[in-house]
Amino acid sequence: MPCCAPVPSDFALFDLLSGPQGPSDKKFSELDPLMLAAIVASGPQMTRNHYNHGFHPSFALAEPAAQAQQPSTSKQAPRRQRLQLPSPVGRDKENVSAAEPAAEPLKSSGNLPTKRRRSSVAATNAEPPQLAKIVEAPVEAAAAATLSTPELDVKCMARTRIPTPHGPAFLHIYHNNKDNKEHLAIVVDPVQLSPEAPSYTTHIRSRTLDAVWTEDESEMDRITRGAYVGRLSPSSQQASRPSEDTQLTINSDCIPSPLIRIHSECFTGETIGSMRCDCGEQLDEALRLISQPTRIPAQESGAPSITIPGRGAVVYLRQEGRGIGLLSKIRAYNLQDLGHDTVTANLMLGHKADERGYEIAAAILRDLNLGNDAGPSVRLLTNNPDKVQALEKEGIRIAERVAMIPRSWQQPTEPESFSSSSSDTDVEVSPARVPGATLIGGGAVHGHDLDKYLRTKVLRMGHMLPLHLEH
Repeated sequence: MPCCAPVPSDFALFDLLSGPQGPSDKKFSELDPLMLAAIVASGPQMTRNHYNHGFHPSFALAEPAAQAQQPSTSKQAPRRQRLQLPSPVGRDKENVSAAEPAAEPLKSSGNLPTKRRRSSVAATNAEPPQLAKIVEAPVEAAAAATLSTPELDVKCMARTRIPTPHGPAFLHIYHNNKDNKEHLAIVVDPVQLSPEAPSYTTHIRSRTLDAVWTEDESEMDRITRGAYVGRLSPSSQQASRPSEDTQLTINSDCIPSPLIRIHSECFTGETIGSMRCDCGEQLDEALRLISQPTRIPAQESGAPSITIPGRGAVVYLRQEGRGIGLLSKIRAYNLQDLGHDTVTANLMLGHKADERGYEIAAAILRDLNLGNDAGPSVRLLTNNPDKVQALEKEGIRIAERVAMIPRSWQQPTEPESFSSSSSDTDVEVSPARVPGATLIGGGAVHGHDLDKYLRTKVLRMGHMLPLHLEH
């Protein structure tokens, strides 16, 4: 209830302002202009056509001098001019503004049957000229141009050599036209560093990086972005050429397919050593397995076998938390502490269990001539069947799937370790850190959180990994 009842003068003022005659010429400078504008706008004298004719409540309350300087003008053209405008399907439209072109008529979608009225034979056979033009217009091409999305395009912007605990590698930075993220490719192909060494197969190189970008690019431009051969040094600076190709020196059938890993970013597991997952361990293990040398059997009787360096690549996608992002991933961790598994936590936050995509990864592999028609098939390091299907759908030829067994499950007995007294989840940490590519390094991850995470991936996400009874 209001603190005080309205007085008769209030009702008189309201009737004066909102009555059929509208506000008078009296000045109401002592009243709130916003209140007056609201009353005028809600009165019976206000219609939607007032706005088409340039009326605004605040203008109605302006000073007489301002009204004289800025008279109210209609936004609509005279009726005789509006009737001359081209109208859709030959009918006059009076509410079309002269300042704006007539709206484009609705067009047929092109995929529906045409219905005609049976009013008369003449009406059926004689269609208005404008209507005939509309039907004959190529609406299918216009609709396709509007709804089509640009084709995915990836480009390697830079490449450099990086020494790792498992040997040298080449880091590639990729841009694409689908998202604003910089995805990576870690290529293991140490034979490239020694041009004089025998070549066993074609090098793993980026076609877009070695391509000619501009007509006036210099040798130093190409070398700076990484389009070079051999190993850079003050005395070795040789730019690559787009047509360069390495000749095979032995039978390629004897060489195993390159080992490939499609790895999604994990800040918590790779950078700060979180033991809620084994992502850091998987990244290090993938680089270690790819770098392992391969023994090639003798091609001729009596000839010795040879050993070649390991070769392959890790495509590193910026898809934190299975595609839901770091923020949602952190919130999902809190839900997991309440007793939910990783799948349920994602669903409770409004996400899918896995929102990752692999179109960009497949495009990067094709740029490296891996798994496409121009290059060799690949061996894929993964336990995820969805990843295999997604890459095959993109045309990547997979010769073999190689399982990623957790290091803790590969050991028959638990290694010597100590339990963290500050944790209530009984996390076990190896006493000595083995050198590796992540904060976890070459060690094994142990703990209740990890076991729960791995079991969820097997039981609820279909990962192809045998569950051990002791876990």
